Amino acid sequence: MRKYTLCLLSLGSLFCLSAKAQSPGAVIDVQHYGFNIQLNDKNDTIKGQAEISLRYLRDAGSFQINLVKQRGGGKGMLVSGVTENGKPVSFLQNDDDLTITTDGKTGTAHTYILTYSGIPADGLIISTNKFGHRTFFGDNWPNRAHNWLPCVDEPADKATVDFIVTAPDHYQVVSNGLKVDEKALPDNLKLTHWSEKAQCPTKVMVIGVADFAIDHTGEVNNIPVYTYVFPENKDKGFTSYAVAKEILSYYIGKVGPYAFEKLANVQSKTIFGGMENSSCIFYFEESVGDRGIEELMAHEIAHQWFGDAASETNFSHLWLSEGFATYMTNVYLEHKYGVDTLKKRLKADRETVFDFEKKRKTAVVDTTVHDNYMVLLNANSYQKGGWVLHMLRRKLGDVAYWKGIRAYYKKYDGKNANTDNLRAELENASGQNLQRFFKQWIYTTGAPHLNIIWHYDATKKSIDLTVEQKQAIVFDFPLEVYIAGKSHIVSVKNKVTSLSVPVKAKPSSITVDPNVNLLAMVNVKEAIQ
Repeated sequence: MRKYTLCLLSLGSLFCLSAKAQSPGAVIDVQHYGFNIQLNDKNDTIKGQAEISLRYLRDAGSFQINLVKQRGGGKGMLVSGVTENGKPVSFLQNDDDLTITTDGKTGTAHTYILTYSGIPADGLIISTNKFGHRTFFGDNWPNRAHNWLPCVDEPADKATVDFIVTAPDHYQVVSNGLKVDEKALPDNLKLTHWSEKAQCPTKVMVIGVADFAIDHTGEVNNIPVYTYVFPENKDKGFTSYAVAKEILSYYIGKVGPYAFEKLANVQSKTIFGGMENSSCIFYFEESVGDRGIEELMAHEIAHQWFGDAASETNFSHLWLSEGFATYMTNVYLEHKYGVDTLKKRLKADRETVFDFEKKRKTAVVDTTVHDNYMVLLNANSYQKGGWVLHMLRRKLGDVAYWKGIRAYYKKYDGKNANTDNLRAELENASGQNLQRFFKQWIYTTGAPHLNIIWHYDATKKSIDLTVEQKQAIVFDFPLEVYIAGKSHIVSVKNKVTSLSVPVKAKPSSITVDPNVNLLAMVNVKEAIQ
């Protein structure tokens, strides 16, 4: 992700009982959501019924579902009833959650139906597009889904989902999964039913409702690829978004099977540059024809593996989503345009990391943020996370690195993972102990700032090199230095590292990190004596 009359669905028999990675102390594990949403063109009020199928993780007399209550100004949701098996269930609605009182026993399965209505305060963007046409777009990241959907609004509780949308019949509706039904209703209404069978976090469960032009771009490994754009952008949009097939094919070959049943790329009103909703990616309005569309699509499609299928356990491990999407974009563009493109992008990413470090010093796994997760959309999660993956690739070598990445994805597809889970898979694939590497690059604030001084000794015919780490915490890393046509690897472990390199004659200069493999700020100076 970049900044940048209801028809009730009964699906209680379709969910399986499987705990994934619930937050510590969780009472329930949601297995499936069935959201029945009614939209209209007269006002912004939505009517909803949510069928929530869950399993109790421990005995409890009550549990909570997240939902924003109607507040001053009139926006928010009001719950009018909760039932189980047709019988009323007691509930209390507070500002941000709904407490449901019921007798739950460990391991038992229950299905509750919540009826509600209101004007979304956020999460479902009801507005007009740049052509003046009314649109409805879900925009849930990070935990904005509960502004319009009753849910457990955190990435640890993944579930399957169905959306049944009733709307005026001039709209097309797109959502997660496959479209399983579409039918006309009285009064110029239309019902559209989408069903997602893969486990997803709520941050990527959405609907898009607008006047769309739709193109079936083609198939990749029997996975249909679609483009949804506003009709006025039809010609340019169909061409602009078609690169998605090539990107999808590359990632399947590089990482593993695609977890979802289709890929739709949708022009939308997301507040971000792109939003990686499972199998239904939303892009900003001006993305059609934008020069950066291939890069943007590569980033969002990479999220289908990292963030959607294999999700972080909580937002402090967001780099497992955004860092992966950043680096997989670089890898895709390296594959298509060559290694010089990778180096250029890594240099730019490195500058972004150090610019951010001047403003805010935190580790990549940032446990200091507990509510406003938007602040995690920063260079640590994106560019530094991507750089860590690049350095791991160089440290382990391509064979072991990609073996570990594929094993990580295979193990956590449909589940949640944290940083130590990734480390374990890379250690298994490579046979290397990576604890020190992860401690300094992921759990330590900052990165190396190096002062490198070199001097040519004419008597000894050598280059004397001194590497000084200026930052407070000393890092351990290999440093490549190119001297007189030869590459030398310096093992840097101390505050100051010195070495002497024989040469035939004085070089005009030396080059540090010529292949762009180290995340460091480097100042190189010749000592004149």
